Amino acid sequence: MLEDETTAADVRESLSHVQDARHYARSLGLTIDGQYTTYVAWPGDRIITTVVATRPGEVEPAGFWFPILGTLPYKGFFDPERAGREAERLRRQGLDVCIVPVRAYSTLGWFDDPVTEPMLRGGTGALVETILHELVHATVYVREQIDFNEGVASFIGEEASVRFYQDRGEADAAAQRRQEVTDAHRIDAAILDFRERVIELYAAEPAGPDRDAARASAEQETRAAIAATVFETRDANQLSQGLRLNDACLALAATYTADLDRYARRLQQLDGDLSAFVARLIEVAQDPEPRDALLESQ
Repeated sequence: MLEDETTAADVRESLSHVQDARHYARSLGLTIDGQYTTYVAWPGDRIITTVVATRPGEVEPAGFWFPILGTLPYKGFFDPERAGREAERLRRQGLDVCIVPVRAYSTLGWFDDPVTEPMLRGGTGALVETILHELVHATVYVREQIDFNEGVASFIGEEASVRFYQDRGEADAAAQRRQEVTDAHRIDAAILDFRERVIELYAAEPAGPDRDAARASAEQETRAAIAATVFETRDANQLSQGLRLNDACLALAATYTADLDRYARRLQQLDGDLSAFVARLIEVAQDPEPRDALLESQ
């Protein structure tokens, strides 16, 4: 694709970033093997559509069990219509459902995953983050520890994507990526705070109209807070209203973001050495409680 003169310039630039991100991942100690060395012009805006479900009055995933992988909070479908049918089946069982389009996935090193067209559509910064995130999965995956797997991959992907540009001497791109990550963390923090409020509400109040009204009020406060502090455009309110904050989506948000601040503090304790952080991650992967082992000095 890179050598083919008919390849569009924007695709060639993105694929060049993929190559560079792979090399950077290797320098951090991540396993790259043959990951992301091929390209598929996949149709649509996603590779898979994931479905997450929660039971009434809960903001923890009900979960789906798979051979080898164990229990995961989500179930993914290549066919969006099948995802929709699964969501309806779960709703008929009385569960709350979150449906999420996903641009990338990892087979955890079992196969050489391709770069796909939807991965290129979020811009080069997001693309680099995605490649680094997925390569963490190819390096370390702990069965039945999905919050740990996704949380640490999210942290490394975000932080490494900033340093990727810093180490290339692209100060403006690094600053932009840092701002994107910072804004994402502000949204994450507001959503996690709302999730805690929902947990407390469900524990204190029985199901019914009063609890529903209290939850709706707290949700609108959260949307207003996000619009005021993060989105700096005249469409801020519209953007914040587009966030999915139902119970199942809150459950999924915690899977990816609940421990980001703690991982950041652990990195500081390692003098900001991201390679040392990755090395420690690999060391603790066999520990019965890898998350606690990684964060042990806090």
